[in-house]
Amino acid sequence: MGMKGKIALGAVVGVAVIAAVSANADDSKNGGSGSGKDASASTAHRPGAERDSGAGKDSGGKAGAKRKAAVEGDGEFRVGSDIKPGTYRTTGNTDGMCYWERAKDASGEMDSILANDNVSGTSYVTVKAGDKLFKSNGCADWEAVAGKAKGSPASSMDGDGGMFKVGADIAPGTYRSAGNSDGSCYWERAKDAEHGLDSIIANNNVKGTAVVTIAAGDAYFKTTGCGNWKKTA
Repeated sequence: MGMKGKIALGAVVGVAVIAAVSANADDSKNGGSGSGKDASASTAHRPGAERDSGAGKDSGGKAGAKRKAAVEGDGEFRVGSDIKPGTYRTTGNTDGMCYWERAKDASGEMDSILANDNVSGTSYVTVKAGDKLFKSNGCADWEAVAGKAKGSPASSMDGDGGMFKVGADIAPGTYRSAGNSDGSCYWERAKDAEHGLDSIIANNNVKGTAVVTIAAGDAYFKTTGCGNWKKTA
């Protein structure tokens, strides 16, 4: 695999920090929003953001018929009764104040968090049958999405757009992002939308120009704080 010790941002409830550091993370530094390969650092959990409904787009990102939201508004939803296991998408989160969390119980303690993130743009999350709660705060409504990729994949993407589904939102290939001057650009190739450390195929924090090859077998590509990406091959 590629470089070790790269970080993506997780989320913090209050002032506590979730950390999962690998033995090779001695050169870690803070990156963009998401779960890191070798460590998970923190960003603020910021409630009260304006919500812009993400319904009305198909999985390829094009305008389509409005779908009924699977999760409407903010709240804590019981898996199996309030929300079914499956993969969900929120889009249109323009201010980075959307926070979501998968939890193994309702204690509200840090140890109950299975995965979480602060979102700018779009996020996909797979809620598993073993999860107990799904929490959403400040996010646009969530809609259920099909497991298989559908849509007309694009050959460019917003560098701060969040998560893109490979084969539906974006086409596989080699992409280039330029103008990343402050090192805040974070990208990630993921094999699923569970957002665990095992979900990450490769990731990096970039200063300057970034080049990454997204494989056809990748499930998702995450990008935060980067210049726009364009397919070169």
